[in-house]
Amino acid sequence: MAQTSQLSRQGSDHPWVRTSARLGLVAYGVVNLLIGWLALQLAVGERSGRPNSSGALHEIARQPMGAALIWAVAVGLALLVVWRGIEVVVEHEWGSALKAALYASLAVTAVSTAVGSGSSGGTDSWTATLMKMPGGQVLVGLVGVAVLGYAVAQVRKGWSEGFREDLDAEGQSGQTGSAFVVFGQVGYAAKGVAIGIIGGLFLWAAFTHSAKKSGGLDVALQTILEAPFGRVLLGLVALGIACYGAFNLARAKHLST
Repeated sequence: MAQTSQLSRQGSDHPWVRTSARLGLVAYGVVNLLIGWLALQLAVGERSGRPNSSGALHEIARQPMGAALIWAVAVGLALLVVWRGIEVVVEHEWGSALKAALYASLAVTAVSTAVGSGSSGGTDSWTATLMKMPGGQVLVGLVGVAVLGYAVAQVRKGWSEGFREDLDAEGQSGQTGSAFVVFGQVGYAAKGVAIGIIGGLFLWAAFTHSAKKSGGLDVALQTILEAPFGRVLLGLVALGIACYGAFNLARAKHLST
């Protein structure tokens, strides 16, 4: 009861909650670093892995002690869900609900990879399910608008350096702190661009009434590759996603109070 009472007062500042957040951010940072690496491979013509969270998790699973590593990532992502869930329940940070859902989806993918079942379905499969519902075409379009809105918010966060509030004072000072800020600027911008393309794919799927027109991160990055100067653009986005992963590692160490 004492722990519950203390948690209700401190919320995300509770010591074990902050420890959970740090561990989860490490896992999330590693996943994004690997996504950036896979996207860079795609940009230079090496197509051995899918540049999305599923591809990154399979890359981890192929490493020495891969089974243990992938379970560690799954646990870390689950801890992120706990962290964001506490922010919703205790601190009424309703925006954290969407983040909790994202981390939960990644955690499920990690567990599926760990047990050998791989990723299930795909973006187009659940888009097709949504499309079959009453008013499904409108629902898919609304999802596209919401994803685009989130993408704009990410780009704005990078441009305005709103991510600074996620780092403590030490994490923003000196040459190291300056590097962390650059990681945040570039990382959030690249993340926003990639997510924006995903939102556009949803809108196109709604407009054409074709679920196969939608897609996740891998489809978005493939779309960039097929654009004029696609390899250069994809290389820049890949480096940006890697920067986003590095920023999450920095945030794990310098989590603000």
